[in-house]
Amino acid sequence: MLSTETAMTPKRTMTLNLSPAEMDSLEELAAKKDLSKTALLRQALRLYQLVDVRLSLGEKLVFEDELQKKKSELVVL
Repeated sequence: MLSTETAMTPKRTMTLNLSPAEMDSLEELAAKKDLSKTALLRQALRLYQLVDVRLSLGEKLVFEDELQKKKSELVVL
């Protein structure tokens, strides 16, 4: 359920210009995840916000391949 604040806050619109390759990636991911392009971008924004908060707390973002027993740190600029 949405909070009262969220339900009453009007949505704002923006125009986003993407290169053909970026649009292809967006469309491919949206189709793969069965999401609209807008829903995918909202999800990506929430993920980026979470990563930003965790990195600002001094944590690291690591990908782990358990089969190959290797880890890779992702550096976000």
